[in-house]
Amino acid sequence: MAKGSLVGNIAQDLGLDLKRLKSGKARIYTGDSAEYIELNKERGVLLIKERIDREALCGQTTPCALHFQIILENPIEFYHITAEVTDINDNYPYFSKPETYFEMSESAVNGAKFYIEQAVDLDVGTNDIQSYALSSSEHFALKLHSQADGRKAVEMVLQKPLDREKEEHIALVLTAVDGGDPHLSGTSQIRIKVLDVNDNAPVFTHSVYKATVTENSPKGTVVMRVEASDADQSTNGKIDYSITNTHDGVPETFEINSQNGELRIIGVIDYEKARNYQINVRASDHGGLSDSSKIMIDVLDVNDNTPVINIMSKSAMLSEDIKPGTVVTVINTQDLDSNDNGKVQCFINENYPFALMTTTSNFFSLVTDGDLDRERDSEYNISVTCADEGVPSLSSSVTLSLQISDVNDNAPVFDKSSYEASVQENNTPGLSIFTVRARDADFNQNARVSYILEDSSVNGVPVSSLVSVSADSGVIHAVRSFDYEQIKDFPFRDQNDNAPQVLYPVQSGASVVAEIVPRSADVGYLVTKVVAVDVDSGQNAWLSYKLQKATDRALFEVGLQNGEIRTVRQVTDKDAVKQRLTVVVEDNGQPSRSATVNVNVAVADSFLKCSPTILSVKCYRWRRERMYYKSGANLPVIPYYPPLYADVGGTGTLQHVYNYEVCRTTDPRKSDLKYVRPCSESIISLDTSGAQTLTHAQREKLTSEEFHDQCR
Repeated sequence: MAKGSLVGNIAQDLGLDLKRLKSGKARIYTGDSAEYIELNKERGVLLIKERIDREALCGQTTPCALHFQIILENPIEFYHITAEVTDINDNYPYFSKPETYFEMSESAVNGAKFYIEQAVDLDVGTNDIQSYALSSSEHFALKLHSQADGRKAVEMVLQKPLDREKEEHIALVLTAVDGGDPHLSGTSQIRIKVLDVNDNAPVFTHSVYKATVTENSPKGTVVMRVEASDADQSTNGKIDYSITNTHDGVPETFEINSQNGELRIIGVIDYEKARNYQINVRASDHGGLSDSSKIMIDVLDVNDNTPVINIMSKSAMLSEDIKPGTVVTVINTQDLDSNDNGKVQCFINENYPFALMTTTSNFFSLVTDGDLDRERDSEYNISVTCADEGVPSLSSSVTLSLQISDVNDNAPVFDKSSYEASVQENNTPGLSIFTVRARDADFNQNARVSYILEDSSVNGVPVSSLVSVSADSGVIHAVRSFDYEQIKDFPFRDQNDNAPQVLYPVQSGASVVAEIVPRSADVGYLVTKVVAVDVDSGQNAWLSYKLQKATDRALFEVGLQNGEIRTVRQVTDKDAVKQRLTVVVEDNGQPSRSATVNVNVAVADSFLKCSPTILSVKCYRWRRERMYYKSGANLPVIPYYPPLYADVGGTGTLQHVYNYEVCRTTDPRKSDLKYVRPCSESIISLDTSGAQTLTHAQREKLTSEEFHDQCR
């Protein structure tokens, strides 16, 4: 079949959706074998990838089949596929020798048999050799014998005595014909020289000999001995033994002693390559007469193959909150030996929170078998050992390295439940009094600790007017000089007194602004990002995002820690154009404080149709900046990344990164919002006629009315 030919509709046969083939990154796994068939995920069909030569692939083995698996991920699934390769009649029968010579005694009696070398046809079944024909002869006829391997043994039988004085040389043509349509044939010349006086042919003691041999037997090992007798005397009764096989690896593996009939091993006996042999032997006397027999040899398996371990799929990074029973790695084992020698079991010795499960024959899944804790073990090096059941057993091992990613599951802990310190009166303002320390067992950003004073008062005076704390270092400073006669001691502590504040999307009473999702969006498409801040510190400022309500909860999800809203399935034509989501933002204080934000999403057929909405978003961004500039919001310096930031995964809506910093001053009226330009030096504003470029300098000069005109 030509490249690209259809083999079968695998999606239909397995009942798989085409979207599942794409999202699961479906692929074909053939192990070490060549890949003759490929998977078209767009159509869900199997196609010919490379031209298949059945004879090169399987030789005489029937049926000839390709075995492979189809693997899908997220979740991991696999299916076993068997494709049978059927034969066509593309090989001519042929004889290894173009001419065969016989010397025959004129005293040979009717019925004398002369063994003729079989023809070889690389095709199988009906396309193999079906018949032989001998050119017209009054002396000879052909006789065919069916053998155990399905081939035809060919003998030329004397049916009329020879007379050397009348005809000393005879020339015949032997034709082998296969059963294909049309028939293909091959020929060999038979030349006979008629001799005098040898009237007895050799005769084997058995028509079939049987023997067994163990694989890996050393060269020179004697397998058995055959024997034939001849009633003639002198040279007419002397017998020579020979092997007549011309294929199947017999001539390279065995030889027979022409004088005594001993069969010896001269090559490598490998059970995995050949489990049995049929050796055709001939006993010939010097008068041209012969007899034939065959030796049937069974090869005994030896456990000489170590199991091979193949990693089919692996999750290199695991979140520490992954659920027990989750498949993290799938391995396949192969052992070329047979029976118990080829049965493989795999296991892990270490006392790890993982288990190795058997799925189907020779396939094993490594699954989580307990809770993971990155703070206890940040990585695992799991040694998987696979051993066969042979005696002695052979095994191989592979090490799986699994990294555990952090989840913010540990609260900061002070190294003391309380601190005491003293300071002499009349101290210098700004004096460092003492340092508090808190530790967080999590990693990176999850372990970052900041300090803030709880809002309280001492004798009617705010504690913040007495002492201050460094948010990063925990150093307690005196804000002013103390007077012992006025205040002798005072307590203070941390607190959570601020609810989260949503920076984006901006909530206002104006017309609704929608984020845009094209109908061509794939799974994981970045829709927008909810951005919120909490002016508290420590765990009181840790924020989490949850999807409270949605028009279609099966279409969107929100990142617990980053607020990213992404699609969880393929967007279809049946999805509503207008989608509304409500996201709850909570801090980690005790008690927890929260805020909600509504996000409007428009499902559009193309990006250009969304231009008016994009313009609205830009207007709102400008208005938001103006609002924060004029407001007295007492916010800390917080980096802000609106939804139109660059998505590293390449699934975002726009490619520019916009950074905002809200700067707090002692005077609320002078609080400012600083705009950090993206890689591009300008802001793009779209209108119906094309694109306008507004430089950063021009943008700063625009009044509210002017910028409103630009947006229109």
